[in-house]
Amino acid sequence: MEASAPGRAWRGWRLARAVGSSGLSRAAILLLVAAFVLRAPPSVGYLVRLPRAFRLTQDTVKIVGSVNFPVSVYVMVHQKSPHVLCVTQRLRNAELIDPSFQWHGPKGKIVSENSTAQVTSTGSLIFQNFEESMSGIYTCFLEYKPTVEEIVKNLELKYVVYAYREPHFYYQFTARYHAAPCNSIYNISFEKKLLQILSKLVLDLSCEISLLKSECHRIKMQRAGLQNELFFTFSVSPLDTDKGAKPCTDHHHCESSRRLSKAKNLIERFFNQQVEVLGRRAEPLPEIYYIEGTLQMVWINRCFPGYGMNELKHPKCPECCVICSPGSYNPRDGIHCLQCNSSLVYGARAC
Repeated sequence: MEASAPGRAWRGWRLARAVGSSGLSRAAILLLVAAFVLRAPPSVGYLVRLPRAFRLTQDTVKIVGSVNFPVSVYVMVHQKSPHVLCVTQRLRNAELIDPSFQWHGPKGKIVSENSTAQVTSTGSLIFQNFEESMSGIYTCFLEYKPTVEEIVKNLELKYVVYAYREPHFYYQFTARYHAAPCNSIYNISFEKKLLQILSKLVLDLSCEISLLKSECHRIKMQRAGLQNELFFTFSVSPLDTDKGAKPCTDHHHCESSRRLSKAKNLIERFFNQQVEVLGRRAEPLPEIYYIEGTLQMVWINRCFPGYGMNELKHPKCPECCVICSPGSYNPRDGIHCLQCNSSLVYGARAC
């Protein structure tokens, strides 16, 4: 493949090819730079990126119903739910005479002895270790007397309870290197060394580097003729992202976002210092070297199959991966649930 890049007169014409040298020696300059970076002071600033969904467990510890519409409730998978009250906001602080509460869920009547969904003596519904199969419509039937003299009143309150998970988040980054001829074994050796160095760079942060794509292309330059370039695409992610065991209010889970931000800063410093070291060289450039300004890093959110984000449908949990409702599905790790009229269950992965 041949591409044109006008205006980029890189210093390829200065390269000095060390005839007969080994693959490792051709990548030696990168290794020197990496060693320099790894000895750099560990104090790196970071920007914590936390989804807005993290407000949920703090702001909505107790949820009240409405006689006008079903109330949405969001419970993280494998976590305890907020208290779902069998009263409206108006009745919450009122005196109720001889109240009687009865809850029904997708599988029928809920009894107080249930190990996963408990009804308290005051009529609150609480889920323990919430599973995605527990998502669905829950209805509370309340009977009470406003005063001793008045007749019994009945109230029916509906809640839609959704399982949700935090997104699988990571950084994806691309970089380009001036390369040896595309069929050269030196490029393969360099690719392996670069991945090793990047992996070592973030190892202490319990983050993982993956090489997603590596391609070599011949590029037509404006002044330097044809040159070969390596196009790399990597991802860096916290090792514990898939576990999803703790909500964000837990320090350990929030720490994964901090570690990822630190890893991003180290990677950016690594590529910037390659430019600085090469700029101070008096001798010609090595055959394989990083092309300044080509590093691009993008924050990626992905939902697990059966889950998706929808700010319009779930305004109280806009950055949560909420379980797909009946009539929708998500077959892979995309961001949104797709429409499927034949889907009749929560969390559908196929249509």
